[in-house]
Amino acid sequence: MTQPNLLFLITDQQRADTTEPATACQMPNVEALAARGARFNRCYTVNPICSPTRASLLTGVLPHTHGMVDCTHAVPEYRASFNADLPVWPAALQQAGYHTGYFGKWHVERSNRLENFGFDEYDVDKYHQVLGLVERDEQMSPRGVVAQPGYRDFLLYGVVDAPVESTAEYQLYSRGIEFVEQAAKNPEQPWALFLSTEAPHDPYVVPRDYFERYNPADIPPPPNFNDDLANRPAIYRRIQQVWQTVEWDDFARATACYYAFCSLVDDQIGRIVDFLRESGQLDNTLIVFTSDHGDYMGGHRLMLKGIPAFEEAYRVPLILAGPGIPAGRELDQIVSLLDLPATLTQLTTGGNFAGQGRSLGPLLAGPTASDWPNEAFAECHGQRFYYTQRVLWRDNFKYVFNGFDFDELYNLAADPHELTNLAAEPAYQPVLAQMAARMWQIIRDTGDDNLLKAQYGMFRFAPVGPEWRKQND
Repeated sequence: MTQPNLLFLITDQQRADTTEPATACQMPNVEALAARGARFNRCYTVNPICSPTRASLLTGVLPHTHGMVDCTHAVPEYRASFNADLPVWPAALQQAGYHTGYFGKWHVERSNRLENFGFDEYDVDKYHQVLGLVERDEQMSPRGVVAQPGYRDFLLYGVVDAPVESTAEYQLYSRGIEFVEQAAKNPEQPWALFLSTEAPHDPYVVPRDYFERYNPADIPPPPNFNDDLANRPAIYRRIQQVWQTVEWDDFARATACYYAFCSLVDDQIGRIVDFLRESGQLDNTLIVFTSDHGDYMGGHRLMLKGIPAFEEAYRVPLILAGPGIPAGRELDQIVSLLDLPATLTQLTTGGNFAGQGRSLGPLLAGPTASDWPNEAFAECHGQRFYYTQRVLWRDNFKYVFNGFDFDELYNLAADPHELTNLAAEPAYQPVLAQMAARMWQIIRDTGDDNLLKAQYGMFRFAPVGPEWRKQND
């Protein structure tokens, strides 16, 4: 097979609906990619924060397997440590003859030595500046800050009078264009380039030209904005209190800045796609667009991401375009970011990459794949405060196992905004048991022994236990 080039574009904290046709967020270049490729409408991340997901994208395994269960900067090494003995799929491309490059946010592990992960060229330190609480001293107007007693102020959004050329996103994509330009001088060698922006991660600070593309007054509250989170875990309501003094006008300005940030990235995508077209490389370049996780952005009166296991944080964009990808395909089957390593290794080298995900090849090959397991699985190890969660999507149902409170069950077909927790409803106890049993099977299959072996008295509160299938087969 002729090996195509690979352009892997990943953003940080971008919701899936910012790239969908009905969105108010302006991303015409991403929309053009979808038109000439395939859009996966139900792609889920494996974790709602950066490092665990990014390490899973590299290895094709769940966070409990690779070990980076929290963000690299957030906890000491004993709490989250990447297993460097695991194979990574960029190394498989490098071994197959690809010239590889990675520029932008890494946040996979702590060494930042990407030559150990299959990359010939890289620059990550320059583009990774957003860590935890961010303080910026430039003039902003408007500027949104959340103030609470005993905490430093939290900068949420801002608008600056600065040209786009001054932004990290513009400079990152300029570096990417340089890489592609140099690679074109050796047309016999395929290349694989990864560009990873911090945008649209908070704080949503954008140049005025981009902010003025949106009118906050035209942005309505999401349908679940007034959700009081009754019958959901108590910690969800405690987290919601962080935003209790923020009125919708501020949420709307934050949303406008968030959309503007996405539009800024979209313009940079247009720049590199135009260069590929002008240099005659577009037709032989597989382009992937995705994000590591989403952002509540006012859903359930929340912001950012984290423990509340809602769709806004877990459903992410996934678009593939180029060689081997059917044009104009909209796919509604459930898929996972965990499926990308096997898929992209197959599409580029023709080889296999063993992980815990699946190849999306069967879905790309035809309009239907009747034997596709329509499910995805995620796990959260709780960030700094240790909240254990497992999340299972299966057909229309979504189950959240909460190790710190009662569980959640949603029918996403009837309740897409997740306003009604069905976990305690008598009529849904059979569904709850089936979902919990499938969760235990995945836990067993992937070697998550920490949960699998939790059968001591104080741990026996799941709807059914890990031995349920054995006892009922």
